[in-house]
Amino acid sequence: MKVIVAIDSFKGCLSSAEANAAAAAGVISCCPDADVCQVVVSDGGEGFLEAFQSALGGEMVELTVCDPLMRPIMAHYLLCEGQLAVIEMAQASGLTLLKPEERNPLKTTTYGTGQLVVDAVQRGVQHIIVGLGGSATSDAGVGMIYALQDAFGKDIRWEDIEALKHVRFTIATDVKNPLYGENGAAHVFGPQKGATPEMVEELDRKAKAFAQYSAIYFDADHSEDEGAGAAGGLGYAFLQYLHADCQPGIDLLLKAIRFDELTCDADLILTGEGAADRQTLMGKLPAGILQHAGDIPVCLLAGRVSDKEALLRAGFSRVECINPPDITLQAAMRPEVAQRHIQETVARVMG
Repeated sequence: MKVIVAIDSFKGCLSSAEANAAAAAGVISCCPDADVCQVVVSDGGEGFLEAFQSALGGEMVELTVCDPLMRPIMAHYLLCEGQLAVIEMAQASGLTLLKPEERNPLKTTTYGTGQLVVDAVQRGVQHIIVGLGGSATSDAGVGMIYALQDAFGKDIRWEDIEALKHVRFTIATDVKNPLYGENGAAHVFGPQKGATPEMVEELDRKAKAFAQYSAIYFDADHSEDEGAGAAGGLGYAFLQYLHADCQPGIDLLLKAIRFDELTCDADLILTGEGAADRQTLMGKLPAGILQHAGDIPVCLLAGRVSDKEALLRAGFSRVECINPPDITLQAAMRPEVAQRHIQETVARVMG
């Protein structure tokens, strides 16, 4: 029996690799002879670098950049054979880098993410993939653009920056929101980054003004493109200024690891995430796994489950909550508890 294990991280609790290991142990406890293939996965947020390194190898580059409040911080990106760089924007501009009282998207910037891009470009890479999850910012990517201008020449016209002409950019995100407006970056994502209603309106005005200026400068407008509203509008900056293409992070990763070939003779796929509900079906990692599974049964595991019937109708063969109903959130978030519950749930599924 061949089982593929590809579980997303349980945020604040388990990494993808840790969740996979627990599930694999559950499989082996019931089926000692099973062929268990563990795939580290991420859809563009937490664990994006580790997932790509697990798939492609490469080396982690470490450098000092600016955090969302322009303080020095050590960050990493993945360099593969000198040709491909994989950047996780949350390494430099992520919400987890700030204390709750520091969250203010009127002050936070993507400058540090721009510094990661600069370093990769200066190393001569030909393709840069950027995961746009977990941002603390809503600056429409202006900070990232400033970082590129500071590195490659403030007085050079943007289209004449030679270093950027031969680099292909891809942004990885499942966000389809536009840059500004009712469904834009500030209105939809600003509050979770610390924005008050007044801040949301100001951020939205600034994003719209920036997009209008940019549209005139380039004679093109990408503010309505899918992904423009990702990471507080950083997606827009990549689309408008760097001609990036936008793809779901899970699709990029599954292509890199040749997932369809890996699963062609599989009997079961185990996937999962911290909380599963209707939003899971809106481009999240387990939905991407399901889409690529074909006729192979896919079991979805989660720390919290709602809308179970909708998930089953979507095609998951089973949807299992790993936690008993009476457990407290504090207890459920303990890594050793979550690992034990994943193992026990998988053993029950396999049994």
